[in-house]
Amino acid sequence: MNTAGSSEARAEGAAASARRSPLRHPATAPSAVLVAGAAGAVYLYRTDPHDPGHLLPQCPFRMLTGLLCPACGGTRMVYDLMHGHFTEAWLDNRALLLAAPYALILLGRWAWEGLRGRRWRPTLSPRAQVVVLAVAVTWTVVRNIV
Repeated sequence: MNTAGSSEARAEGAAASARRSPLRHPATAPSAVLVAGAAGAVYLYRTDPHDPGHLLPQCPFRMLTGLLCPACGGTRMVYDLMHGHFTEAWLDNRALLLAAPYALILLGRWAWEGLRGRRWRPTLSPRAQVVVLAVAVTWTVVRNIV
């Protein structure tokens, strides 16, 4: 009996089983993000982040430094958007509001490719990474000065 051959067959069988696992399907991760986002949106719709005493997470950067991070105000912005308060959403976080459509397009593309059985990972060129970082740093400085 060839034990090396049987252990190779078991390893191949385990690898094939892992490939067929629904958790490894390309649509699993974007679907989980969409479900978690929907659950969070339902909770947020009923919980006003402008009022104290809610069970929404606080910004760790702001807790440590007292300064607003680039995403501070994002929860309030989403709440205001869901309730049709567009001016208040603009005042909560302008940069994040302008970036949100792009993020939703990326999420949609990720989900679409996953449903088609393909893995998709967007990439940013080094120049685009520098631009995103520069915008985030500039926004952080400006919003903490003004």
